[in-house]
Amino acid sequence: MQRRVLPPLDEHHLLVFWAQLFVLLAVARVFGYAMRRVGLPTIVGQLLAGVVLGPSVFGRLWPGGFEWFLPGDDLQGGMLLAVGWVGIALVLVITGFETDLRIIGRLGRPSAIVSVASIAVPLAAGLATGLALPDSLYGPDATTLSFTLFIGAALAVSSLAVVAKILGELGFLRRDFGQITVAAGMANDVFGWLLLGGIAVVAAEGAFRPGLLLGTTLALAAFVALAFTVGQRVVDQVLRAARSRGENLGAGVAVVALVALAFSVVTQWIGVEGVLGAFLAGILLGRSRFQQDQVVHHLETVTSAFLAPIFFATAGLRVDLGVLVEEGDVAWAALLVVVALVAKFAGAYGGARLAGLTNREGLALGAGLNARGALEIVIATVGLSLAVLDTSAYTAVVLVPIITSVAASVGLRLAVRGWSGTEAEQQRLAREQALASNLVVRDERLLLPTRGGPNSIVVAQLLHFAWPAESGVTLVRIDREGHEPPDLTPVVNVLHEREVEVTDVAWDDAGRELRAQSRLGFGVIGLGVNDLADGQELLSPLAAELVGKVEIPLVLARRARNLDRALPGAFARVVVPVTGGPSSRAAQEVAFAIAEDLGSEVVLVHVVERARARRFPAWRTDEADRSRDDVAQRLLADAVTRARSHGVEPRVEVRHAPSPAAELVRVAHRAEADLLLLGGSVRTAEGSTFLGHAVEQVLEECDTTVAVVLGPGPRHEPGEDGAD
Repeated sequence: MQRRVLPPLDEHHLLVFWAQLFVLLAVARVFGYAMRRVGLPTIVGQLLAGVVLGPSVFGRLWPGGFEWFLPGDDLQGGMLLAVGWVGIALVLVITGFETDLRIIGRLGRPSAIVSVASIAVPLAAGLATGLALPDSLYGPDATTLSFTLFIGAALAVSSLAVVAKILGELGFLRRDFGQITVAAGMANDVFGWLLLGGIAVVAAEGAFRPGLLLGTTLALAAFVALAFTVGQRVVDQVLRAARSRGENLGAGVAVVALVALAFSVVTQWIGVEGVLGAFLAGILLGRSRFQQDQVVHHLETVTSAFLAPIFFATAGLRVDLGVLVEEGDVAWAALLVVVALVAKFAGAYGGARLAGLTNREGLALGAGLNARGALEIVIATVGLSLAVLDTSAYTAVVLVPIITSVAASVGLRLAVRGWSGTEAEQQRLAREQALASNLVVRDERLLLPTRGGPNSIVVAQLLHFAWPAESGVTLVRIDREGHEPPDLTPVVNVLHEREVEVTDVAWDDAGRELRAQSRLGFGVIGLGVNDLADGQELLSPLAAELVGKVEIPLVLARRARNLDRALPGAFARVVVPVTGGPSSRAAQEVAFAIAEDLGSEVVLVHVVERARARRFPAWRTDEADRSRDDVAQRLLADAVTRARSHGVEPRVEVRHAPSPAAELVRVAHRAEADLLLLGGSVRTAEGSTFLGHAVEQVLEECDTTVAVVLGPGPRHEPGEDGAD
């Protein structure tokens, strides 16, 4: 049996390959930057870079150089195309990360109607146009049926990758209409790949085989259903294993690549283009709570800076405008572009209005879905390779994504100018932006080890009122050998309407297990602490194992004293000391989120420490005191600005006292506060962990419910005691 080996690449093949990558990337980046300077998406410049480097310009200005740069060698061309396909697959993986199925589900009816209308209207117009085009555009093996189907498919589809890239660059991807556009773009892509498979069979065999198309459709539906059930659990387990030792960028990238490749293999095998599988993989990976944000960031950087520009520039290389002029087909090409623009806009706009969306949303959808790209280029390429389209028809079809991408970006800007969306949409976007910039209160899963005691209930309340409703909670029930398993019903009841997962761990293994779990994508750990007034150690053995030894923030809480009920009352008034440290800001985030949810009053306090009593009247303030007061006012002003971004109007106080901790206790008592919320830092001394003298003094002396947020930031070394 003859052994197969990879064909050798000589020095010339490699030289041309590296030159192609260098020139394509350099010109695509320059043209992309130029487009951004004039307010257009970079993808327009990247496609134009390919046109300039292709036969339309470079090939005519310097035929010899063009022949060297782009030889008609299948192996040479395959190498370049392979890089481009990897790029478009990663673009769609990242698009999947950005696709929010919760929003699409909420907008399900409009998404479905817009998807159907945006396909049906341009498909009908494309079929009619295909029948009207002259036989001179037919390829050698074309029939009227196969040619018409190729033109209809080319005009009907949108490009999910291009649509998503334009929306992302213009900052519209998270808008409601942006998510509907992505959903409709996904439907366009699925329909387009299925239609391409069907018409390719028609062209190759000269007959329409509906059974083959139906089988492909059913196979794809089964794969999607399997992916979102069993596949999601497998992805979660693999990602969990990848970050079981903490943030692991290399393992995270490897998992994303493997899952995307596996899904691409399956969809390609089914008969649908493999890049659709990459998009589905991105959705599943983005939905996993074990995904690492840094992985997405690094993949997006590499893709947008290197691989995507090469793909879009390579697509432009296929365009030969000179052929249109020489064959006298410019008018027919213009007709194709006009029909593509008008029909897609009419279908998307009409579908939006039929679905009850506003005129602005209809205009935005009509403009956004007009963007074509990879799929249309593939349709044209397949039509050319099957000899259904001639060179003029191919060039005319490939012109459509270039022109429509420009039209889509310009149209989107015009449609959205001066329009911020509905009030509900604005609130959602503002909340997403605030969560993204927060230190602690983010849309991440919460970890709460508990035995169901009163302090755990208080912690559960704090987490429930402060963190987004989308953040699920994992309750870790601590079981002691020889004791009844604790009843977590009160804690679960506090977390009503959240997704709650309960796991069990033995007391002896609790510290090790919780440290391991803290590395699995949780945003914060909630812990109850002991009451120092009872003569207990503040931190239980379990808390001492976690405080200062995990890499995520902690929220520690001790319930108010002298309560005759299991649950404390609502946090109607919250006192928050303000300092310049990150932990103080983290505490403010928690307080403002609680106030936004409950309508609580927030009292912001800055205590200026004075070591001695005044010897002079108030008007004889010395320079040092004036400087400290100025700092206090600036810190409070910054905190008020953050509060107002949450819709909270706080009350502010500047206090002067020799002991900040004692003064905070007095302020909380005088204000009849329900919660005193501190920012703290972990300190170590002689091998012991503690929270600083000021924080522990407050916990010992204050009768109000006290919570301490140990936010991100460097640990204090022994001897430091500047309390946040």
